[in-house]
Amino acid sequence: MESAELIKWVLENLNYWVVTLFMAIESSFIPFPSEVVVPPAAWKAMGDESMNIFLVVVFATIGADLGALVNYYLAKWLGRPIVYKFANSRFGHMCLINEESVRHAEEYFRKHGAASTFFGRLIPAVRQLISIPAGLAGMKMGSFLLYTTLGAGIWNIILATIGYLIYRFTDIKTTNDVYVLATKYSHEIGYVIIAVVIIVIAILIYKGVKKK
Repeated sequence: MESAELIKWVLENLNYWVVTLFMAIESSFIPFPSEVVVPPAAWKAMGDESMNIFLVVVFATIGADLGALVNYYLAKWLGRPIVYKFANSRFGHMCLINEESVRHAEEYFRKHGAASTFFGRLIPAVRQLISIPAGLAGMKMGSFLLYTTLGAGIWNIILATIGYLIYRFTDIKTTNDVYVLATKYSHEIGYVIIAVVIIVIAILIYKGVKKK
């Protein structure tokens, strides 16, 4: 099934199981846009009694946790050599993973600890990668799941809110149109989050240098 056909199928068959499955895929090493899942599901929940917007967020977060665990255990069990070999492979590049991105994610994790898992879940393109250094570093499962759940939960709330606002303030009638508009808004929000994270990191670095 081609990606366009897969996206169309997801948009036409949204339910809690589909939300969980495809958010797990999105959170693993397989690239799939979360905007296809959560905003349209939240939009649908507003006018369909078979779904609830709060449960959409819950199941989306469960799916994100499951996908993150896949990356975590792959990194933990297979180890650095295989992870880097995969990052340098053609399939790794197809999955938007390369050696430089894995090295940067690993180094970032080592410097900033468990908090990087939380903030990483909010940053586009980093969401899928941040579980790898956590597994490589052997982060405790309890802490990993806590920060992953918090970060993924906040991102899913943002996406669900976008779906809710589209339902309330537009006359859009299809899940595909919701997906297209939500993608635009989520990218803009993503840039804002990146800017905020950069500012926070810059402040922390400045304070660290000032203390020295």
